[in-house]
Amino acid sequence: MPIIKSAIKRMHQTKRRTQKNVIVKKGLKETLKKFLGLIAEKKMTEATKLLPEVQKRIDLAVKKNLMHANKAARQKSQFAKMITKTPAKKVAAPATEKKEPAAKKPAAQKKEAEKK
Repeated sequence: MPIIKSAIKRMHQTKRRTQKNVIVKKGLKETLKKFLGLIAEKKMTEATKLLPEVQKRIDLAVKKNLMHANKAARQKSQFAKMITKTPAKKVAAPATEKKEPAAKKPAAQKKEAEKK
């Protein structure tokens, strides 16, 4: 137990901050669990409605310094991708130059016209 007055105050501040941080973390975890459960159950319309709430809670965790900003950005991107379910595009083979057919000679065009 601290004896110095400033250390006592610091201890009280730490206790209050910890309680607030726990509330933010629990809210984030609950929302994420609910969101990922909806994704697993293939309930995309409900998950789409919950996505802004998830992003809001992630942003709050970043603001409170409970989560790194890059991790938050990565998670938000992944969750948005889960909703849209965009299929991965296939990588096309390198383009090869196509040779255009040689222009037909006038004599060949006349023969084709006669056949018709």
